Amino acid sequence: MHGTLLDIAEVAERSGLAPSALRFYEKKGLIAPEGRNGLRRAYRPDVLERLALVTCARSAGFSIAEIERFVVARPSDADVRARMTAKADDLDEQIGRFTRLRDSLRHAAVCDHEPIVDCPDFKRAVGNVAATPTATPSAEASAEASATGTARAAATEAAAAAEPETATARTA
Repeated sequence: MHGTLLDIAEVAERSGLAPSALRFYEKKGLIAPEGRNGLRRAYRPDVLERLALVTCARSAGFSIAEIERFVVARPSDADVRARMTAKADDLDEQIGRFTRLRDSLRHAAVCDHEPIVDCPDFKRAVGNVAATPTATPSAEASAEASATGTARAAATEAAAAAEPETATARTA
């Protein structure tokens, strides 16, 4: 009827997510099993598309709550649409910052100035990376994250990416 069902282990392998993350996403209503194969959950193959959406949204900074609202949104949900627009604007700002960072790193890779960090062109490029509009709270937060250092931002990002596994471990 729906084609071949995928065992939870196969979904985990194909999606690159831990089975605990799948159970967490199921608990949050982001995915649903089609049935069971013995004691194991079984999913329709299209669950992989949903998981790709969830994974992409998580890597873009969406919270689980935001994803929950998004996956059930209807065209008449003006609030959700407004939030999507605001998130798209935030992503545009991040893309601009990352583009400027990439350009400054490319310059540093070929720069002959000693030390590289004292190069006027590099300093200008790095200054442009931190320069973001401050019209929205998210831009201010992004500028603050840049000012506090890449290590802190990376740690926060790693913690956010681990949220499904961590949350499942707490509830197990």
